[in-house]
Amino acid sequence: MLLYTLKRLAQSIVTLFIVVTAVFMLMRLLPIEGYFGDGYDKLSASQREAVLHKMGMLDPWYVQMGRFYGGLLHGDLGVSSIYRKDVPVLEVIGPRVPYSMRFGIAATALALVAGLGMGVSMAKHKGGILDKVWTGYVVLVNAVPLAVYLLFIQLYGTSFFKLPLLFDKYRPESWILPAVSMSLGGIAGYAMWMRRYMVDELNKDYIKLARAKGLSQSAIMVRHVMRNAYVPMAQYLPASILMTISGSIYIESLYSIPGMGGLLVDVIQRQDNPMVQALVLIFSSVGIIGLFLGDLLMALFDPRIKLSKSEASR
Repeated sequence: MLLYTLKRLAQSIVTLFIVVTAVFMLMRLLPIEGYFGDGYDKLSASQREAVLHKMGMLDPWYVQMGRFYGGLLHGDLGVSSIYRKDVPVLEVIGPRVPYSMRFGIAATALALVAGLGMGVSMAKHKGGILDKVWTGYVVLVNAVPLAVYLLFIQLYGTSFFKLPLLFDKYRPESWILPAVSMSLGGIAGYAMWMRRYMVDELNKDYIKLARAKGLSQSAIMVRHVMRNAYVPMAQYLPASILMTISGSIYIESLYSIPGMGGLLVDVIQRQDNPMVQALVLIFSSVGIIGLFLGDLLMALFDPRIKLSKSEASR
């Protein structure tokens, strides 16, 4: 287990290094206006050059990268250049993290309960009415553009259920629509995962043997099918949960939630390059950490994964 963990950890670190480096290099290709704000047009060429020199933007790329990684090792993600000028990025992001976490946890819990229950009912009634209805929901969520059905939910949710149009931290009912909207994709994903894995298990020989021994259908579903179907899903749960907790970019912006997702939209619009870079790195890191934790869960739950030095692979 230790060797497997170390191998996956090394792969995650390499992936994170590649992502961080790619983001750093791409951000250097953006227009320099993102480092000046509204005062860019008021400065002469020499003044702009002086500002860029002070920020270290005129240094060779490898010097800038070394300084950037040095800052990361000390927990320094830079300072905002426009959104909140000269304020450290972490100080800007800090107050927004709790909002993204609360909505993410609520949406994840809803998605797990509804999605897994939906997947079980689809597998148990394969080809039946329930299976077709829930499959239609999954197709709808994946086929219709996100912005379209989220706008419908916001519009008709406020009209039919008299719920607030925008988020208000002093009104608990204003949490309902954003949390439900944030969970829709997860519900569809978990439902299809569960259905697929349960159908696969139902077609295996050990299930046929259990039926031949006279085991009831409900006992087969609970003791064997559902138990084994959860194992492959363990790999994807941490990444899905962490990405949901880190905040939905569009939904937070749509409901004016002061979380990290809405902040990313705002700083992109304002061309605050340091803030964009920091947030993209945070979202990327969360995804990689989620995949790493998923690999560990898979190794813990699935004894078929080889954990010896010569077989640390799936």
